Amino acid sequence: MVNSVNTVSLAGDWMYKFFVSSQYSRYRHVSMIVFITLVVFSFQPQFIEPFQSVIGIGLIVALVLLFYLNMYWFVPKFFFKSRYTDYAILIIITIAIIVFIYFKSWEILAKYRRADAYREAASVLSVSFIILVLTMSSTAIKLFQRAVVDSMRINELEKASMRAEMEQLKNQINPHFLFNMLNNVNVLTQKDPHKASQVLMKLSDLLRYQLYDSARTSVLLTADIHFLEDFLNLEKTRRDSFEYLVSKQGDLSGIQMAPLLFITFVENAVKHNMDSEKQSYVQLYFTVHNRVLHFKCINSKPRITVSKSNVGGLGLANVKRRLELIYPEKHLLIIDDQPDTYTASLTIQL
Repeated sequence: MVNSVNTVSLAGDWMYKFFVSSQYSRYRHVSMIVFITLVVFSFQPQFIEPFQSVIGIGLIVALVLLFYLNMYWFVPKFFFKSRYTDYAILIIITIAIIVFIYFKSWEILAKYRRADAYREAASVLSVSFIILVLTMSSTAIKLFQRAVVDSMRINELEKASMRAEMEQLKNQINPHFLFNMLNNVNVLTQKDPHKASQVLMKLSDLLRYQLYDSARTSVLLTADIHFLEDFLNLEKTRRDSFEYLVSKQGDLSGIQMAPLLFITFVENAVKHNMDSEKQSYVQLYFTVHNRVLHFKCINSKPRITVSKSNVGGLGLANVKRRLELIYPEKHLLIIDDQPDTYTASLTIQL
């Protein structure tokens, strides 16, 4: 996730906007031409006018051409394709051509040189240094632009991959829940048709929440708790020897959460606490304090344990993965499996 953070930081930085954003491209070009012009005309005049101005303008044109030739052709065609030797040779040849032309101009216009002009070698070295700096600058700018674009692309790919994985995990949970409940209704239609009808009505309310309300990326915590209460009430309707408790402490109003985070724990608690010899129970505790949510799901265990299926294991693995995606390094899940009780404790920093 480092790339995501770096991209967000760059996006709000003036350097990013000036060197990368397309809306500032005109200003970049004008600034570069002005900068090269100022550098060239900041030199001490070496020739009398108008020859000094002609040479200066010619040098500006050559430097601007070199700058953009390197940025838009040499770097993309050779440097970015790992053809470093070819890139170095082209740069050396281009610089040599410009220096040669400048050197020849000194010879041709020797009689028009000023009395206080630099020596020929010193002037050529100065021009060579400027050419080298401009070449390195254009390469650095192009590398910076590509690094930012690549970082943004990686960031978008990470987000798209995360969204796809999140949807896949949610879609794995929903059919699992529906499969369990329809099996329960199938049994009730033979034993108690009236109660089966009640269960189907409550089930429709639950499915409405799953299909519409929970389709959003976040829901109210109170809405998700209400969904769990409906689910437990549904279980209570079809099973007489079952009790449940939902405890809410702290200010839960207005808190947004990822949908369907808790249903897997409750489903597993209901599924594995059926006991034909004694009363079974599920207890849910929700506590919010200092922007930290504490969730605890406790269920009784039968004297004869029910073997766990792969489907239940898949549901728990999915919710663990969702927690890693949504709340990385901001959650703690503890499972406490005792002979008589099974407890899932989840802490989330909001």
